[in-house]
Amino acid sequence: MDELLEEYLEKNRVNCILHRHEAVFTVAESSKNEEIRNIPGLHCKTLFLKDDKGRVYLVGLPAHKRLDIKKLEKHLEVKKLRFGSAEELKEKTNLAPGSVSIFGAVYSAQVMLIIEKEVWDAEIVGFHPNVNTETLEIRHDDLERYYNSLNNRKEILEL
Repeated sequence: MDELLEEYLEKNRVNCILHRHEAVFTVAESSKNEEIRNIPGLHCKTLFLKDDKGRVYLVGLPAHKRLDIKKLEKHLEVKKLRFGSAEELKEKTNLAPGSVSIFGAVYSAQVMLIIEKEVWDAEIVGFHPNVNTETLEIRHDDLERYYNSLNNRKEILEL
């Protein structure tokens, strides 16, 4: 976990358990990794999206759930959502592909954070802490504390 995120979580009293593991770039890779499979809680992924007006989003979902992009476009009242490029990801969140995380929101108040309701309702979730060689195990109360600490636009949605 990078220093900025670690300091942010400490400052906002967001407790979590750090699990180190081999680098994984996809949900498929993480599903094959026994170390990761043994981490408690709902395993999650984060998508980095950009709309037709240039706004960017981090969308936290259960690892194996497919995003209904049309439903999200309709909810956000945008014509077209697409995956952001590696360059846009780096510029907007200071992250690299394979390390996208809801915790990337600490790098930019311009990013809207969307957390899928199933993730929000889970007792424990696991997300990368902005690097793909670690997973943070985080209880709901601490996820809520993190969410509420952000100045970003944010929303809990059933996707």
